[in-house]
Amino acid sequence: MNLDTSKLDIKTLADWPLGAKLGVLAILFAIVVAGGWWFLWSPALEDLSAKQAKEGELKSTYTTKKGQAINLEAYKKQLVDIEQSFGALLKQLPNKQDMDALVTDVNQAGLGRGLQFELFKPGAEVRKEFYAELPISIKVTGSYHDIAAFTSDVAKLSRIVTIHNISLVPAKGDALMLEATAKTYRYLDEEEVMATKSKPSKKKGGKK
Repeated sequence: MNLDTSKLDIKTLADWPLGAKLGVLAILFAIVVAGGWWFLWSPALEDLSAKQAKEGELKSTYTTKKGQAINLEAYKKQLVDIEQSFGALLKQLPNKQDMDALVTDVNQAGLGRGLQFELFKPGAEVRKEFYAELPISIKVTGSYHDIAAFTSDVAKLSRIVTIHNISLVPAKGDALMLEATAKTYRYLDEEEVMATKSKPSKKKGGKK
């Protein structure tokens, strides 16, 4: 059945044929649905998606913090262990006042083994980030056994001393000559650390 919509008057809507009424109702329904989607449902869905994403983020944060809380005592114990280990290592580094005594200990270790010092010369101190190293040029003469015992004694000192650039060559008779660089280390006090950090670094490629 064909409808002549040109003869339909909105004022006589009640008298319209059933097909025309259903058509108008379908159009109105589509308009309401479209308007509801545009003004209500679409923003609500976007807000829901954002909140769901936020919920996932909060759950992840909660899980992480929960795990940290469960392991808090273990973390505290680890921190205490690390501090104790660091403190033990730090005690092996002398301070500025102890350096002279440490240098003397290295010298006495050689004399105690009957070695003859040809050279025992502390060099210029080299500062690092939180510690300083003092190189000592050493040249001693003695038997192989005494030289080996000397290096072992130095390694057993309560303070850290390392031996570098070792050269062992024959000397007079059965003796050997040891040339090496012994390095001792000390920790910097707070003022020295700040002074080291405040020093401007040398730019590469600058004019000499």
